[in-house]
Amino acid sequence: MHEPNHRIRALHTDSTVTVYQAYTPAIGVPAARDGRFPAAWKRDRMTWIKPSFLWMMYRCGWGTKEGQETVLAVEITREGFEWALRHAALSHYERGVHPDRDTWRRELRRAPTRVQWDPERDLRLAALPYRSLQLGLSGEAARRYADEWTVAVTDVTPLAHEVHALVRDGDPEAASRLLPEERPYPAADELLAHLRP
Repeated sequence: MHEPNHRIRALHTDSTVTVYQAYTPAIGVPAARDGRFPAAWKRDRMTWIKPSFLWMMYRCGWGTKEGQETVLAVEITREGFEWALRHAALSHYERGVHPDRDTWRRELRRAPTRVQWDPERDLRLAALPYRSLQLGLSGEAARRYADEWTVAVTDVTPLAHEVHALVRDGDPEAASRLLPEERPYPAADELLAHLRP
């Protein structure tokens, strides 16, 4: 089956979307325990969320990289996720999407969210020929994410370690069965038209 180059794939319900982040235990453990980000979580910094579990594993080294030892699944409202997409700008200039570089720079400065499309990953964390969404949240978007959109926060570090162990042991079928069920997200064209290269 042909996989479109730029499509959002995510674990989602009728009302929520699950995204992934990795933090130090000082941030991740209380966030999972309390179901919300602690005061130490900086609401004034850019934070990147990823709907792809395996892309997060690539980024955090299965929860082994320093400062990324606690992997979180953050369930957010679809309403919030779609607000972020609607208010996003591409993180890089793309001919055909932007009339010129100056217009793109202005859009990027104004946008509270930005989108990056990175190669999706397989179980061995090798790049696949299609891309996965990363969503950067800053300013108003980061505050809304932490204080309004977050529905639940789960520590999925044990899952990351279990999947990794099965991959290392040469059992990709068992590893695949443990992966979150990421399906195409039903984003209307108007949500992504300004974000697809």
